[in-house]
Amino acid sequence: MSLLRRIQSDVVGGEARLGPIMLKVRLLAARLGSAELGDWVKHESEGYPDDVEVPEYRSVGISYTAHFSGPFGAGISNAPIPPALVAKFAGEEWNTFELRQGIAAIDDLVASARAERGVLNLNCANLILLLQGNVYSNYACNSVTGTISAASLSDVQHAVRSRILELVLELENSVPQALSVEMDGGAEEDLKESKDKVTQIYQNIIHGNAGSVSGFNSGVLSSGSQNVINFSAGDSKDLKRFLTANGISGEVAEELTEIIELDGPGTTVEPLGKRAKEWLSKNIAKAADGSWNIGVAVLTNVLTEAAKRYYGLT
Repeated sequence: MSLLRRIQSDVVGGEARLGPIMLKVRLLAARLGSAELGDWVKHESEGYPDDVEVPEYRSVGISYTAHFSGPFGAGISNAPIPPALVAKFAGEEWNTFELRQGIAAIDDLVASARAERGVLNLNCANLILLLQGNVYSNYACNSVTGTISAASLSDVQHAVRSRILELVLELENSVPQALSVEMDGGAEEDLKESKDKVTQIYQNIIHGNAGSVSGFNSGVLSSGSQNVINFSAGDSKDLKRFLTANGISGEVAEELTEIIELDGPGTTVEPLGKRAKEWLSKNIAKAADGSWNIGVAVLTNVLTEAAKRYYGLT
């Protein structure tokens, strides 16, 4: 089995940890001669240095609660601090956290967060001074706790996994010579000549938005049907029509509509909820082997765009 096929099999098979997959992708990048792709894999595996900008999908939201004390022994415990208030008095940068850790460390953070009531706690002592006197009149801010949900951390894992899958599928389609790369073989000259194409694919998928579809026009893929669909957020009928218009069969579209309704909104970067991601992991092989009349990349993009529009995240 070629190195490219091994990576596809690992990703679609739902291998628990991304570390071993990233090692194969790093080897593939070296075989194909793409230093840029190799750097991305290195940073994902070992962490992002302070002087390297992290990809958008690694910025996650923070929720804050605080304890306040007032006159005559009064107090307020675990009071939520609205993001708008944090942005006003501390700066918008306090509402997001850049995950610079390697993907293996993020695996551990997810496990820790799930063990601690589903959240990861952050040290936010410096925020006390910035919010002091700006939340409750005549109340002193004694402590602030920032939390990141385990779901947000899992979204980062899913974002990396989906980009790897998108990458290797596009390499198979656009650089078919990549299929000849073996685990124990080096790059042939024709592969080295393709490194510019590999780098372009990497730029589009990793630094572009792998979870969005630029070819959508009024709700329909421009490469497919040209029917216009006015998609209203929260409208289940529009959601199902959108899915079927973009190549998903009626029965599957009905199942996905129910799943998206139950999941609830995610984020603009990763709008798919837990149920949708589980469904995608279980059924993506059917798209990969041609059982459905829709490819893996298109299926993922259509489902992601549908969720964004249904939840009003566009």
